[in-house]
Amino acid sequence: MAPVRELTVGQVAMRSGVAVSALHFYEARGLIRSHRTSGNQRRYGRDVLRRVAIIRVAQEVGISLADIARAFQSLPEERTPNREDWHLLSTAWRDDLDQKIAQLKKLRDGLTDCIGCGCMSIDKCPLRNKEDRLAREGTGARRLVLPSPRSRGEGARRADEGQR
Repeated sequence: MAPVRELTVGQVAMRSGVAVSALHFYEARGLIRSHRTSGNQRRYGRDVLRRVAIIRVAQEVGISLADIARAFQSLPEERTPNREDWHLLSTAWRDDLDQKIAQLKKLRDGLTDCIGCGCMSIDKCPLRNKEDRLAREGTGARRLVLPSPRSRGEGARRADEGQR
């Protein structure tokens, strides 16, 4: 018996552990592809199983669907992503993940004492903001929210790395 080359949406859902509605959503977002049979039924190539696995892992660590879609543009069509592909994808996401980790550590370390707003409403605030100096830096939480490397530019990120 020859191996099945194409899978139905139900088979993909069962094998990947992802709901059919999620597969339709991924397809609508351009993350996976299918084609229609003459009976108008979706059929997926076997490579979709690996792509769905990558989507699930990336989402689990906080990578947005938009970033996943951008990364998937570098993958060849209708070929199962391999170890080298995963290395390229995960390397591209590393800086964003490092930024998120730094943000979460800073939030965790200051969580019990400060919400980072500089509001001076807490009597024992270790980050006093006399005369609301932080307002000059912009709106919102200033002490615990780190700007992303993308919003600050490559030079700022490199300067930060040099301080470590």
